[in-house]
Amino acid sequence: MQKIIKSIIILLLISTFVVFFISLNKNPNYNTEYLVGNKIEKIKLESFQDKKFLTDKDLKKNRYTLINFWASWCAPCRVEHPYLMELAKDQNLKILGINFKDKKINALKFLKNLGDPYDFLAKDNNGKQSVNFGIYGIPESILINNELAILKKFVGPLNNQDLIDIRKIINSL
Repeated sequence: MQKIIKSIIILLLISTFVVFFISLNKNPNYNTEYLVGNKIEKIKLESFQDKKFLTDKDLKKNRYTLINFWASWCAPCRVEHPYLMELAKDQNLKILGINFKDKKINALKFLKNLGDPYDFLAKDNNGKQSVNFGIYGIPESILINNELAILKKFVGPLNNQDLIDIRKIINSL
């Protein structure tokens, strides 16, 4: 009986070391590059202000759309907000804001204080819509064209280089 217990313990230890060794060799960076080039399908987002919905048909009307996931409680969202305000001036780009797990009153106060760069504002109260877009944290943004193809994904707050990259893409014709 003791031989069986010793064998089980040794087997468990070896298994544990194998799992740790495998996990040490994995890339710890959050990588979503596989999404670029894919198309977004079957979009139905509820408006933040009323009971209207934004669908994939609506997004196809825009030459380019930047989908930005944000919340009032998110400190990095405040950091990226001036860049969104700057991008809102571009004629070739519409900005869709998706408010993530936020209280409506706080989100409205955030936009009142910092400005509203969004052409359409949707809500994601429980976080399910964001996961459908491949979003696991905020802020994150996705740049798509009128065919709903993902051109670029931005993990973390937008910065000056992202602003330059977005403008290169949307003004490339």
